[in-house]
Formats: sequence, C-alpha cells, structure tokens
Amino acid sequence: MPTNLNFEMARSLVGFTVLVLFLSICESASFFQPISDSHRSAAVELFSPDHGSFKSLEETYEALRTFDVLGIEEKPDITATACHLVSETVGSSSSTLKDLFYALKASSIVKCKINDKAYQGIITRLNAAVDGASSLPDFYYSVGGLVLVKGSKGDVHLADADGIFRLVKAFRQSDGRWRFSSNNPESSAFAAGIALETLAGVVSLASPALDQSLISTLTNDISKLFDSIEKYDDGALYFDDKLVDGHDHQGPLATTSSVVRGLTAFAAVTDERLNIPGNKILGLANFFLGIGVPGDAKDLFNQIDSLACLESNRVSIPLILSLPSTVLSVTKEDSLQVNVNTVLGSNAPPLTVKLVGVFTSGSKAASLVESQELVFDDGTGTYNLNNLPKSIDVGSYTFVFEIVLHEPEHEKIYVTVGQIKVPIFVSGLIKIENAEIAVLDSDLGSIETQKKLDLAGQKAVSLSANHLQKLRVSFKLTTPHGLAFKPHQALLKLRHESKVEHIFVVGNSGKQFEIVLNFLGLVEKFFYLSGRYDIELAVGDAVMENSLLRAIGHIELDLPEPPEKATRSPPQPIDPYSRYGPKAEITHIFRAPEKRPPKELSLAFLGLTFLPLLGFLIGLLRLGVNLKNFPSNAVPAAFATLFHVSIGAVLSLYVLFWLKLDLFQTLKLLGFLGVILVLVGHRVLSHLAATSAKLKSA
Repeated sequence: MPTNLNFEMARSLVGFTVLVLFLSICESASFFQPISDSHRSAAVELFSPDHGSFKSLEETYEALRTFDVLGIEEKPDITATACHLVSETVGSSSSTLKDLFYALKASSIVKCKINDKAYQGIITRLNAAVDGASSLPDFYYSVGGLVLVKGSKGDVHLADADGIFRLVKAFRQSDGRWRFSSNNPESSAFAAGIALETLAGVVSLASPALDQSLISTLTNDISKLFDSIEKYDDGALYFDDKLVDGHDHQGPLATTSSVVRGLTAFAAVTDERLNIPGNKILGLANFFLGIGVPGDAKDLFNQIDSLACLESNRVSIPLILSLPSTVLSVTKEDSLQVNVNTVLGSNAPPLTVKLVGVFTSGSKAASLVESQELVFDDGTGTYNLNNLPKSIDVGSYTFVFEIVLHEPEHEKIYVTVGQIKVPIFVSGLIKIENAEIAVLDSDLGSIETQKKLDLAGQKAVSLSANHLQKLRVSFKLTTPHGLAFKPHQALLKLRHESKVEHIFVVGNSGKQFEIVLNFLGLVEKFFYLSGRYDIELAVGDAVMENSLLRAIGHIELDLPEPPEKATRSPPQPIDPYSRYGPKAEITHIFRAPEKRPPKELSLAFLGLTFLPLLGFLIGLLRLGVNLKNFPSNAVPAAFATLFHVSIGAVLSLYVLFWLKLDLFQTLKLLGFLGVILVLVGHRVLSHLAATSAKLKSA
C-alpha cells in the first residue's frame, strides 16, 4: 500500500529531532557535579539498619564511614549496637580476620572502649596471622588490623617488615596488576589496590624504616598499573578486570575504588612523590562523580570513600568546576554562575575563573566573546558573569572556562584541567509574527481566502477548498535580538474526521516559514477523502521557551470521487485499552404477566381451604374431647404437655410453609419436630396404657 511521502519525511524528522535532543542531554550529562545533598539523602535511605543493626561488621563500617564523610547529622543511632558487635568480635578467639579487621575499623570511627588486655590479645593474634599468611587477603586483613591498633595505641611494629614487604611483592605481576595468591595465576587491578594498601601498612609499621629501593620499585609498578587505565568519552578514567578464577568479579566501580584507596594510602606513608599525572587523578574523580547517586549501598560507599581519599590525598587534590544551571534565559536576563569546589564540595583555594571563549555548538567559527574574568561573590561563593554578551543569542553553545590558582604552591597540591568545556543552552521567547493562512487559486495563484492566525490565543479559523485549490500557511520567527530563528521542528498536521492524519514539514527561507499544499497533487495521498480536516501547527525547539502545538482551525475539502482501483485509507489502529471501556447497556424484554383471576374468586377459594379445619374442630366437639385422662404426676404431665406443644408446632409449621418457607426448609424442620413428637408421644401413650392396666386389675 503506498504511503504518504511527506508523512514519512515528517516521521523521520521527528525521530531525528528526538535523537538530537537526546544527544544534547547526554552531552550535558557528562558535566560533573560535586557531592550534594542528594547523596546524603540516599545514604540515610540505603544504610537503614534492620532492627537497629546491620547484617555484618563490614556493612556497619561502611555505613559509619559514609555517614562520617558526608557529615550527616540526622542519621540512625547505631553507635551502641556497633560497639556491642565490636566488643563481641575482639573478645572472641573464634572471630575471623575479616571480622576483626572491620571491627577495628568501626571502632576507629565511633571510638568504642577496648581495654589494654583485649588490645594485647588482638596484637598477638594479628602478628601470628601475619607470620602465617599465604595469600594477599590474609596479609591485607592482618597488616591492616595492626595499622588500626597502632592508630589507637601508638606502639605497634612489625618485627620483619622487609621480609613481609617482599612476601607481599611476590604477588606482583609485570603489568602492574597483582595476584590474590601464588596458586592463582590470574592478576587483577582490584588485587593491586589491596596490595598497595597492605604495603602502605607495612611501611607505617616498619621500625626502622624500610629500604628505599623497595619503595622505588613499587612506584614503577604503580606507573605500569596506570598504563592499563581505561577511558570514557567524557574523560572519566577507570580500572576494570576480566573475570578472575576463584574470586568474584568486581565491577569498574569496586575495582577503581580499590586502586584509589591503595594509591592514596601508599602516597600518605612514603616521602617519594608518585609519578602520576594530575589529569589522571582528575579523570578518576570524574569517574566517581559521573556515577551520580548510586542506588546500592555498597556502590555508594565505594563512591564516597574513594572521593574522600582523593579529597585528602598527597598526590593531587582535584578541583571540580560546576554550574548550578546549564540553561540560561535571555528573556529573563539570567546571569552565568560558576562554582569551583573539591569533590566533596569543600571550598577551593583562592583562584580566578576565566571565560576563555564561547562557541556555537557544532561550529568551527571563532569565539563569540573575548576572554574575561568572572566576578567572585563572597556571599554565595560563586563566580558570576552578570550580563551575557550581546553576541550570545538563543541557541546551543559551548562555554570554555579556565581556572588559575593564585598561589604557586597550590599548583603542587591541587589539579585542574587546562580548559573546561561546558555545553550550555541559552533560551528565550521567540517572536512569532505575520502568521497567516490562505486558500489560493491553483492556476493563477491568486488569494481567494486569507485569514490571520492567532497563535497566542485560542481563536480558530474556518476554511473551505476543493481539489483545484491550494492551502498556504506562513509565519515569521525571530529571536529576542532580532535574528532569524530556525527551530528543530516546524510541522503542519491535517487530521481527517476519520482519524487519518497527514504531517508536512514547514520549510523556511531566512526568517520566513511557509508551506503550500497543492490539493490536486495530494488527492491520492489524501485517499480521496472529502470532509472536514482539523489543522494543527507544531513549532518546537529545546531553547524556545514558547514552543507551541496549536489547533489553528479546520478546512472543508471537496475532493473528487475515488476511481475503482484507488488506494483506500489504511485502517486506524485500535486502542488496546478500549476493551476495558464502558460497554453498551443490555436491555431485557420480559414476558408479559398472565391475567389474574378476580379478587372475589380468590377469597372464595381461601374460605374453602379453611373448611377442613372447621370440620376437624366440629368433629372434636361431637366426640366429646376432654382432659379427664391428662396425667397428674409431674413427669407424665410434662411429657403430655410437650406432646401437645409439638402437635401445635407441626400445625404452625404448616402455616409457615403456606406463607413463607419452601419445601426443603419445611421438611428439615418437620424432621426435627417429628422425632420429638414420636418420643414424647410414646412416653404419654405408655403412661396411659399402664394406668388403664392398673384400673382393670383393680
């Protein structure tokens, strides 16, 4: 079946427009923001204890560490529960090295009370674990535990630090990665992070200091490890591992977090400066910030803990440039605001932010502005450009910023990118002028009917045309600065009363937009459907604050009758939810009631039904019924009374059957009363027979 070419083109344009907008959003999404209150809210929600405690000491430590770094005040009170778990773990000789390690970590945050005797037992056990360690995790937990004890007690050392250092280095691989054990040939960056953190602990516990040559060779291994770092298109850097046999696969977040913890821990205990470029440190920070707000507690801990390590590391502290809003309005005269903070949102050292240039997105033309410094506002801590240059109109731009530190010594502590490119949308109200709709003569092109369009209001136009005429719609779009504006989409839609739709792209030349529909050439596309067509105009763009989708009126089209082999209009899709809508009301036709007998006849029949009862009563009187033989003793008298009451109940049941009860209900009650009547009747008759026998014998 032939399809409407203009309709297909319009569909393609709409899809392309959606794709452009999606890519624009993705491009702006690569813009990194420091830690915010959203992370704090997520931490309180994700680290929610179950009945006041967490499942393990590891989860307890991760919650405490996250709350501590983020400075959350309104948090669950788990201090007492944590200290109780810590006391049980450090006091038990059966607790694992891992539990003991995380118990000491949790205690370092909440400051649990551990007596000297318990500390001595911990030190003895951890030293024995170091001596008997055969895998990287064993060294990690035991050495790490001793480092934590040293932080609390102060006098903890390794007897053979050089030997332990060499034992741990035996797991090293030539590419900078490490193995978990000598039995596992696979290497990983995750293990490298654990190894670096372990060796940092060995260095801090060494007395006297370690051989400097050992540390120097380790810095070369770190450089090799960074040679395997991977990169996203937005500049974020990360580490990732293939599946390692015998160990659970760690994702990029956990792996990168492990490397950052090991790197910063090792840098903190060595005097030798690590040869790691500042842009790689900044790339790692961008990786953690680019995650946004994780939805998993473990991921949130890895993100926050890694950023805390980067915040206080001795290699390079990354500075993050961010904007409260990347959409500025020319109409509202918004000012450009820029923030510069550390990854956790702390204040940056004294610096200057320069706007180096502004470029139209997708264009290689020169900058629209000259380099200028932004003004620092002490009250808000932001760098501002109060008035956008006149050369910046509505559109999509790339702003290029540069950060310049004031103090030369700060350049050795902090790291920034040379130039930072930020995609920014500048929006505004677009002027829509000279909007007209007209019906033209097909041959001469003269105007037969012309009307103004009220695109700002709700006034609709009414037109009529035949297949020998044309329809023209035109309007003019200008920016707040008076320049021509070309939106992402300008579409005209005609919808027939049978729901068949046709969409056309409105072309432009400069500021003027115009479309002319020649109905003579469109009769086949319109399937020869005469009648009313509703007209809609859609003009939209991401930077157009007054985008519109407006019903501008309708046109009555008189098209010729279709030939025999003409293409029929396609069937319209059926709404799948229509089956759940209201159904047509069902009207029942009942049989007319039969004619009833006269009222007098019914009353006469009722009287006849009482004649047997009347004959029964008369018969009792004629027979001379009396109560002379009614028992005088208490028990026989009671049974006689029940007998007569039962007979009365049966008669009453007959009346109820006539008035109310159905046959099944009557039989059920009659069976119950019949049993009682038989029993008491038998006792009464037995008493009368016995009395009669005594009278005869007397």
